[in-house]
Amino acid sequence: MAGESSYVERAPAPALAALATSVWIQRVGERPVEQRYVPHGGAEVRCVLGEAPRLLGPLTASTYREIPAGGTVVGVRLRPGVLGGLVGMPADELVDQDVAGTDVWRDLARLTDLLGDAATPRLALDRLQSFVARAAGEPDPLVDEAVRNLMPWHRGGTAALPGLLSISERQLRRRCRAAVGVGPKELHRVLRFQGFVARIQASVERGGSRADLAGWAAEVGYHDQAHLSHECRRLAGATPGELFAQYGAACTCGHDHAASYAPMLRPRDGRFVQERPVAPA
Repeated sequence: MAGESSYVERAPAPALAALATSVWIQRVGERPVEQRYVPHGGAEVRCVLGEAPRLLGPLTASTYREIPAGGTVVGVRLRPGVLGGLVGMPADELVDQDVAGTDVWRDLARLTDLLGDAATPRLALDRLQSFVARAAGEPDPLVDEAVRNLMPWHRGGTAALPGLLSISERQLRRRCRAAVGVGPKELHRVLRFQGFVARIQASVERGGSRADLAGWAAEVGYHDQAHLSHECRRLAGATPGELFAQYGAACTCGHDHAASYAPMLRPRDGRFVQERPVAPA
């Protein structure tokens, strides 16, 4: 609708499915939008059409970015562990950083023109996905395995990882920071939190009006609801109840957000897990 804002996300193109969890197009109406970003373990490449793409590194706390009135944004959310290979530098140098893409990729000037000249936002998003797929190097397989073992439905935590992966704790931490940006303990904390956020999103999209905070806390591995509350304030700046209410109020677009939240659900909770990306819309 004219003057309205909209947000549509979907699964990435097949060539990008191993590197990204979701992609999106956001159109802003007559007023600027202050967009909140919460930690999810990965990074994001996003572009306000007409401007150079930017890279938002892995977050350790929520942050806000303003999108100008009338702007159209296309973006890609990267999986944890992809960033280091994509930028060709240690990912921990980009933690909590929002940098111009030209600071990372030298050939980005042509991409800026390609996105700005695209006939439709969908075509611009396709071009952005193609660029990211070409730019990405091979993820560290050991870190990739560590990420899988730290997903919310696993209960082993970080203590068992060195033995499981046949690597010292120090080496695991070094390689995790280089690929993901943060060490295994911080990554586990973020992924557990995203498991909780996924339950909020799934409940909201199913029309749920009540939050099962205690049940969700137990399902994703928190000690109790107080532990969840502490982590939620730390990572999102809100209580679990406030976060549920905020998602419920914000998600009025009627679009399926499963592309972003489904990879964080336990296998018994949905059809999708990280190893089986959602089919493109």
